[in-house]
Amino acid sequence: MFKWLTTSLLLVTSLSAFAAVDIQKDTIYPQVEFDTSMGKIVVELDRTRAPLTIDNFLTYVVKGEYDNTIFHRVIAEFVVQGGGLTTKLEERPSMAPVVNESGNGLSNTMGTIAMARDNDPHSATRQFFFNVADNKKLDPSKRRWGYTVFGEVTQGMDVLEAISLVETGHNSTLNWPDVPVKTVLLKKATLLPR
Repeated sequence: MFKWLTTSLLLVTSLSAFAAVDIQKDTIYPQVEFDTSMGKIVVELDRTRAPLTIDNFLTYVVKGEYDNTIFHRVIAEFVVQGGGLTTKLEERPSMAPVVNESGNGLSNTMGTIAMARDNDPHSATRQFFFNVADNKKLDPSKRRWGYTVFGEVTQGMDVLEAISLVETGHNSTLNWPDVPVKTVLLKKATLLPR
């Protein structure tokens, strides 16, 4: 009986360790590389301003949850959004929503990365967007919540701008506008070494 309990405990401990992910909790400015079908983009995140958002985002990154997803919403001079759909236009599962941290002093300006959400200000889960213009109307005000900015592009701005200019249209499967006609794939998102 004791041997069975010990074996069970070791198995549970091993599974827990396997499930744990290293999201560099002690790194204030972690960096993530997006390897897309159009080139690479690197972002530097600001954990001093959006710690909950970054822990949430990096958990998806480290678990490989963004790999082989698409940029499904592209609007020139506005945003490039992705992180939630497969190439078959199926939604990927999400963890619990993260608390809105839009009042952190960071603004939705050109080249920043922010969390997408529904009308509920605390509904952000896995989808993110890049601002490809100064979108200060997405910042919080005294009367409304904003969209949480949590980092900025440090390399590959030319790649991001090229993605923002791809041809888009209405997708009948999703019944959404602004979907790239030719798939723009996020092949892999990688948390870079410290």
